[in-house]
Amino acid sequence: MATYKIGVLYGDGIGPEITKATVEVLKAVAERYPGTKFDFTPLPMGWEGIEKHNDPIPPYTKDALKETHGWIMGPHDSAAYPPEHKVGRNPSGELRHYFDLYSNVRPAKTMPGIKSVVGEADLVIVRENTEGYYCDRNMFSGAGEWQVTEDLVISAGVFTRKAAERIAHEACRLAMKRRKKVTIVHKANVIKLGTGLFLKVCREIAQQYPEVEVNDFHIDAMTAHLVRRARDFDVIVTENMFGDILSDLAGELVGSLGLAPSINTNNDQAMAQAAHGSAPDIAGKNIANPIGIMLSTVMFLDWLSARHKDQEVGQIARHMEQSILTTVAEGECTRDLGGQATTSEFAEAIVRRVARV
Repeated sequence: MATYKIGVLYGDGIGPEITKATVEVLKAVAERYPGTKFDFTPLPMGWEGIEKHNDPIPPYTKDALKETHGWIMGPHDSAAYPPEHKVGRNPSGELRHYFDLYSNVRPAKTMPGIKSVVGEADLVIVRENTEGYYCDRNMFSGAGEWQVTEDLVISAGVFTRKAAERIAHEACRLAMKRRKKVTIVHKANVIKLGTGLFLKVCREIAQQYPEVEVNDFHIDAMTAHLVRRARDFDVIVTENMFGDILSDLAGELVGSLGLAPSINTNNDQAMAQAAHGSAPDIAGKNIANPIGIMLSTVMFLDWLSARHKDQEVGQIARHMEQSILTTVAEGECTRDLGGQATTSEFAEAIVRRVARV
């Protein structure tokens, strides 16, 4: 039997509700596959970390995550943390930086039973996750911002060949498994050195994948192209901040940001994390939609399957995904999608489908 150790960070706001629902569904699916065992390890993060260790991402959690194959991370509400805990990186940024989770993959795909603004679409945004204009994670130590005077702030954007090369490889390898198209998004007409280097290196790497068709667009034009013709795009690769913005737009266009999954990876570990936030206004009401983090967990299972060449884990991923999508297509869903189910009722409905899919 293959055993995989998975960290579980429940997080803030709606995090405990949607993460608990996700773990319950995964456990139900895994029970049907005797060759695979998942060992879940709950770890403090966010307000739980502050209350227990005076740190939203305590060293205890980081050390424990080193011993896992990866983890499921609920959303955090860092905007509400005490002032002393707002100075450093937020929990997500800290884990991406600490574990060098350089690849953030965010699919945007229309789903049965979910209304899409752009009709049929199936694209993936591959976002460089460690530098660019996100100054909380683009320096070896400290943040890339300086307040020179009371009225003057300088924020740095960092672009390296290493980061561009490895994210370009990720995008091209993914494209080879899909429709073999890669779109590079940049702003090299204005940010000529920084995103110019990103564009140049991505094109160089793409030459190693002659079957992949490559084009590129400026970030401002790309937002318009996504709205007008999202169905034309396959794999989009871009820097950190542009990728964050585009993936939120794409998620909303195909249904809702609340449905949008993502996975953060390095070469050895992965973090499943929904693209949305902690929604503190509905926390504790048992009405949040858990699909985003559930599908992020499906992505994590696919990564585990590929990383460890374990076909059964891939079968678990497909079983979990189909159970979620079938449940929604048959009309059982949370209120934001027009249904009546609570978070826990939706999870229970999926668990019932597991036996029939």
